[in-house]
Amino acid sequence: MTNVTKGSDATTETVETEAGPARITWHKAKQARLVLAVSHGAGGGIEARDLRALAAVLPAHGVTVARVEQPWRVAGKKLAPAPRTLDLGWRGIWPALAGPGLPVVSGGRSAGARVACRTATELGAHAVLALSFPLHPPGKPEKSRAAELLGSGVPTLVVQGGNDPFGKPGEFPEGPYGLVEVPYGDHGFAVPKRAEITQEEAVAVITDAVVEWTGSLG
Repeated sequence: MTNVTKGSDATTETVETEAGPARITWHKAKQARLVLAVSHGAGGGIEARDLRALAAVLPAHGVTVARVEQPWRVAGKKLAPAPRTLDLGWRGIWPALAGPGLPVVSGGRSAGARVACRTATELGAHAVLALSFPLHPPGKPEKSRAAELLGSGVPTLVVQGGNDPFGKPGEFPEGPYGLVEVPYGDHGFAVPKRAEITQEEAVAVITDAVVEWTGSLG
């Protein structure tokens, strides 16, 4: 069951899943060829700067963007549940994401990127966009999550801050995926005021990379 609410430039849809109600905010392209579905991390929501920027830029390039709020966020909880529950919610959301009949790029930031990687093959994702992939907990590189990234099974792009404590670009293993560095960026792609690029330029690195990458997907 879904409940749809229309706004000025977006449509919000509530989707029932086995993990509880989830919410999709659609930013539709006029002549869409892909859907890019992106979810949030374990400590934030769809208002994250990278997700907002993608929603603003991608529709003009033929990509409908769906910003997805997991059930725990819709329920107002402050802590994310276990990975298996996140995966359960994503599975329940997927039929709505595939509803337009277009190839779906599964994506997310941080914990959302892990979910996208873990479920990509199972759900038939066209590709995976991993924003700020948490390669390891801060200060604990021995607890690597590289297997999730390497196991996505579909074309994958990682966009990573150059100063991300959850894994700097140089820490990532070689593998069948692309990696774009956002210079000076932290886990939220924030850059220090003393950095050689502005915050706006840092965000443009993200959107430019995703525009180019989605344009290359068959």
